[in-house]
Formats: sequence, structure tokens, C-alpha cells
Amino acid sequence: MVKRFVLSVFFVSLVFVAFSQEINAKVTVLSTQIKSSVDKKTFQTLQTALSNFVNNRKWTQDGYQQQEKIVCNFLLNLTTIVAPDVYKASLTVQAGRPVYNSSYMSPLINFQDNDVTFKYVEFQPIEFNENRVQGSEPLVGNLTAVFAYYINIILGLDYDSFAPRGGDQYFVKAQSIVSNAPDERNITGWKAFDGVRNRYWMAENFTNSKYTLIHDAYYLYYRLGMDKMYEDETEARQQIVNALNSLNTLNTDNPNLMAMYIFFVGKSDELANSFKKAPPQDKARVLDLLQKLDVSNIAKYKQVLK
Repeated sequence: MVKRFVLSVFFVSLVFVAFSQEINAKVTVLSTQIKSSVDKKTFQTLQTALSNFVNNRKWTQDGYQQQEKIVCNFLLNLTTIVAPDVYKASLTVQAGRPVYNSSYMSPLINFQDNDVTFKYVEFQPIEFNENRVQGSEPLVGNLTAVFAYYINIILGLDYDSFAPRGGDQYFVKAQSIVSNAPDERNITGWKAFDGVRNRYWMAENFTNSKYTLIHDAYYLYYRLGMDKMYEDETEARQQIVNALNSLNTLNTDNPNLMAMYIFFVGKSDELANSFKKAPPQDKARVLDLLQKLDVSNIAKYKQVLK
């Protein structure tokens, strides 16, 4: 309940809505690559069913007000028909976190999962049971398992950003989905050997006790850094530097972690702009860190911070 209390202060409201859902998601199903006799209405039905599943299910024990809901986008792009009613797809997952006293949404996650294979027949129930993740048929259960997995990852990141280690229970839930994931020859993404950046490694990184600094970094960066930027830019920047120092320590001992990739995707403009007006010595310090941590955006950081 710590996060709900913080959010109440955050939005200057004490109204408690006991059973309001946590997710405010736009779910889109694209089927332009499916050239077949399948009725396109099937995919519209699927889109509606997934939207209801994500937005209407209660994912936590906390109460959320409308303005507290986590804003997300899920884009399911169907690419191939593997077998009758069985589809191969990619899923792009995006979620944002509001920064205090601003209209700005900071990206929590922006990730494309290319290993989503599932079976869907129009009007089949979209269901998920934490105690029986694969359901009665693995290929049917895989779709909701993937969505439930990413919702728990999003919840974990969001709660981490409001309270120290606040997201632990949701990362554990995501890890449990991995451990009990549907298993069938066409299903991939849940195993260590399925790739270096997949659902297995994401959950592993966020639950591994060796990598606790990643959770500290989310709290420092958001609650003590970005949220304080309005009232004290100097102190806020220092906390962001503290977050980057934590990440640098983690990266030095454990290079190429997937969790590090998740942290930095979509944040390059945000980081550069946060230090654009900083004193030269602070710019130099943060540039040194970012050149080690976010190599793909070095040119952007140099352009703004040099």
C-alpha cells in the first residue's frame, strides 16, 4: 500500500477507490500481413477481447483512481499463420510513468517481443489463471500468459519507481509465469536458450538478488530525481547521477544485462534534456557515465552535453 499512499500525495487527492483497475491500455491487433481467407472480423474480436482482459482484470490488491492508472500500449502484429487458427506475431509493449508537476510521461518500458505464437478461434474465452498458466491448451494459454507476464513487469517497474523495492512481488509473479509457461514445440521466448533478450532473461534480471542495484536505480531516478526536478533541479540531477552510478556499478560487474537495456530504451532525449542546463562539470560527469551505459546514443549525448 506504500505506492498507493505515495500516489495519493502525488496527485494531491485522498479519495480511495477500492476496486478500480490499475491499467489504462490501448490494445491494437494488426493483421495486414495475414493474407488468407480468415475473416478480418476475427482479429477485431480478438482486439476487443484482449483490451477487456488487460483493462478490466484486477492485477493488484491496491486501489487506483482513474488518474493513477498506468498508461500502456500493446501492439500485437500478426505475421504468419503457422497452422489453422495458429498465429506467429510480435508484441510491442510500451508503458509510461507521469513525472510530478508536469504533463510529461517518462517511458518505463518500450520493448518488442518477436516470439509470440498462439491459437485463437473467434469468441474463444480470453482467460488467465495464475495457478494454471498454460490453461487447457498450451497454444491457447500462451497469448494470455504473455500479456499477463508483461503487465506484471510493468507493475514491477512502476512500483519500483515510487518506493524502494516496491515492485518485487510483481517481478516474482512474472518469474512464476516463466517457470510455469505453456510448453509446445511452436512456443518460444520462455526459455534461457531461446535468445539473449527474451521473457526468460527479463524476469531473471529483475528477480536475481545479484542485480538489486537496478531496483535502487529506478527509485533514485524517478522518485528522488525526475519527480523533484520542478522544485530543485540541482538536487534532482544529483539523484539521477546517483542512479546512473548504481547502474554503472552493476554494469561493470555484469555487462550486457537485459534489465539495463530495458532501463535506457526511450530515455536518451529525457536524459540529455535533464542535464542540458547543468553546470559544465555536471555535464561532463553524466556524459562519462552515459557513454558507458547507453552506447547506442553516444552521439546524441555528445551533441547536447559537450
